[in-house]
Amino acid sequence: METPVDERAAESSQPRRKGEKRGDITVFEVVYEGCRVTIVPETNKALWEESMVLDNLFSTIKINSLELKNRAVMPAMGTGYGALDGTVTDRLVVYLERRARGGVGLIITEVCAVDPRGKGFPSEIGVWTDDQVPGLRRLANAIHGEGSRLVLQLHHAGRETFEAFAGAIPEAPSAIPGPTMLQPCEEMSRERIAEVVLAYASAARRARDAGLDAVEVHGAHGYLVEQFLSPLSNQREDEYGGSDENRALFAIQVLEAVRGEVGPDFPVLIRVSADELVRGGYDLSFMEWLAPLLVAAGADAIHASVGVYSTPGNLTIPSMDTDPGFNLPRARAIRQVAGVPVIGVGRITDPRLADEAIGHGDADLISFGRQHLTDPDFLNKARLGDLDDIRLCLGCNQGCIERLSYELKPITCTINPECGRESEGGPQTVSEPRRVWVVGAGPAGLSAAIAAREKGHEVEVFERESEPGGQLRPASKPPHKQSLADWTAWAVRRLEKSGVDVHLGREVTKPMLEEGKPDVLVLASGAMPVEPPIPGIHGNNVFDARDVLLGKVKLEDKAVVLGAGYVGMETADFLIARGVDVTVLEKEEVPPVGKLKAHEYWLNLRFRKAGGTLLPGATVLRIEPDTVAFEKDGQESRIEGVEMVVTALGALPESALLEIAEEHGIPCQVVGDALSPRRLLEAVHEGDAAGRAL
Repeated sequence: METPVDERAAESSQPRRKGEKRGDITVFEVVYEGCRVTIVPETNKALWEESMVLDNLFSTIKINSLELKNRAVMPAMGTGYGALDGTVTDRLVVYLERRARGGVGLIITEVCAVDPRGKGFPSEIGVWTDDQVPGLRRLANAIHGEGSRLVLQLHHAGRETFEAFAGAIPEAPSAIPGPTMLQPCEEMSRERIAEVVLAYASAARRARDAGLDAVEVHGAHGYLVEQFLSPLSNQREDEYGGSDENRALFAIQVLEAVRGEVGPDFPVLIRVSADELVRGGYDLSFMEWLAPLLVAAGADAIHASVGVYSTPGNLTIPSMDTDPGFNLPRARAIRQVAGVPVIGVGRITDPRLADEAIGHGDADLISFGRQHLTDPDFLNKARLGDLDDIRLCLGCNQGCIERLSYELKPITCTINPECGRESEGGPQTVSEPRRVWVVGAGPAGLSAAIAAREKGHEVEVFERESEPGGQLRPASKPPHKQSLADWTAWAVRRLEKSGVDVHLGREVTKPMLEEGKPDVLVLASGAMPVEPPIPGIHGNNVFDARDVLLGKVKLEDKAVVLGAGYVGMETADFLIARGVDVTVLEKEEVPPVGKLKAHEYWLNLRFRKAGGTLLPGATVLRIEPDTVAFEKDGQESRIEGVEMVVTALGALPESALLEIAEEHGIPCQVVGDALSPRRLLEAVHEGDAAGRAL
């Protein structure tokens, strides 16, 4: 079963911009549906930082009887840190305690199952039995000890789970498998509905008894409460289906039951998807109608998210392809009708954006999700005015949701290797510092240098190019990938502040090693492009993708890109954005870059909408001055009038210095692409591990 794509999902993440002068500062405002979000160009960053006090973000607010020290929220994010019996583990406690220490006012736990049949993944924590209360109490005490407040998110996955996780066939309003997971499910009887409503109420009582400060009913993202709300998943013919009023009944009954169990003063929140952004699903107007009813049923605050599992581009956990604050207009619309505090969310990483959104009335509080994984101290840094030291989330999703969902592993963060390892503590300072040379200022090398310096070693970084970043330099050039360059700049600033020399334009040679004789070498020299034996591959019209992205090549009107991996497709994206007619040839029948993950979806969508041509199953035969010949389906074809051919056919490790280091008895660790070309996550984490091991 395939859910039709709602084109509003694409439109919703790409708002209009207009520029204006504010004194000496030129800013650009996202302007659509009555919402304004300011985006400041890098050239005006210093002036803008001086003008931002962040008084809105760091003001107090009350939700029912609960007073919060600021308006920053860490929303629920699945970690995989729980125990298989649903109890809280030491790892989860230390992880959340570390986030509380960073200064956030309100933390919402990851999903917590109110019934074992509602578990969405094996290690989901639970609150369906009193045996799980002690762990929750320990968690609450830890968070309170750091000055933050804790909310338990009450969750039932409904049909969005597997029988192996739930212990029984998944249950749902109607026996309709979800279009993403395609898991068979059974329709809930009225009696079962009553049992689950009671389970929510009992779970809320346990949360209160465990000392938590509030509960949040998860009514978003395609889980059970939202399944009852949606006409796509709820096709019942009794009092729970059909009309808007009937489809809202389950959510209202859950809130009423929770309120009746915990009393009038205990805060009750509800997280909603303001718009499903799927054709045939409900839209924002439905949620505007529903919000006052949810408040009347007992909700003290509304957490305004967006989307479900089948929403194109996974806007519930948006990638770097979506604009910061893209979902704030929906929060604003709900706020105008709800009469209770509204929490805004949607790829918000910068505290300045959050402060301005609150000031504009878009939301009362702001959720920073993955930003808490990337830099748990970012709020304290912002409060002290140290904005340059904030490590901003990339929106890459590699270490968090994709790792949890596709690899079935506990989460981490691509650019924060400490995420999930908080119990190990920080690096221990060595008693005898060593002279460490790091070869390469790409992600692996920079990460290794940071970790080694934190341990107290004397570190120098050598980069043969005139700029740092390694493979991130070209990788940051395609549309929506500037955040990679921002991380490089952050890493270099951190090294400079700690006294590490980053030597640019200096290639480490054999004589240098012989003369310098470092105690240890970290080889992070990256990779070199693959050059397959294709006739004409060395022609004057053939260029490596990295050179194209770095502006070393004059762009022509018509190009053929060889290879449809990420490098090839992102280079095609780069070229198309500059008006080049692009055809991509890929030898595999199934292109390596699919459409399931968020970045993949947006990359393919932009390519298709711009008129790009992708030919899978095409083997390149030869390259001529203005022609590319290839074989597809057993027949030779030609693309005429080609002005430039761009190669993106993979990479090979570049580790020539390893043999030289071994000759001179210099211990050497090889990391990142120099070991084997892979993702950014592996590069950063391997570099960090190498630095910590010294």
